[in-house]
Amino acid sequence: MLVYRITATRFAGKLFASGNAARWNPNDVYMIYTASSRSLACLENTVHRSQAGLSQLFSIMTIEIPDHIAIEAIRLNDLPPYWADYNEMSFTQNIGEAWINGNESAILQVPSSIIEEEFNYLINPEHKDFRQIRLIKTQPFIFDKRLKQ
Repeated sequence: MLVYRITATRFAGKLFASGNAARWNPNDVYMIYTASSRSLACLENTVHRSQAGLSQLFSIMTIEIPDHIAIEAIRLNDLPPYWADYNEMSFTQNIGEAWINGNESAILQVPSSIIEEEFNYLINPEHKDFRQIRLIKTQPFIFDKRLKQ
């Protein structure tokens, strides 16, 4: 399976987790966020940045997850109706932290908070299967200026 990650170009040379808090992790819990498509990766970035923030140098990473690697999944019907609300982010952060601490799988499929029927894939860089996940291509990515006019 191929997944995609858009990040600042300076960080696009390798699979790297910053440990900065986001939807599925609190600070100092390391996971790599990816999306099931390039367009979803674009949307996920766009909602979190201003037009000025979208004008820096970005790259899109194409990442290969071998088919034999197990994928754990959080289903939409496993979550309460409010799960995507910003003020409820600690709820999803607790789920992600428990997944990382359990270290039972390298990949966690989660619904996108933007398009709930689509998926993001979280990668656990501490799992034994992580070394089999490969960055296969990095290309420059430019956000269309019409996205945040």
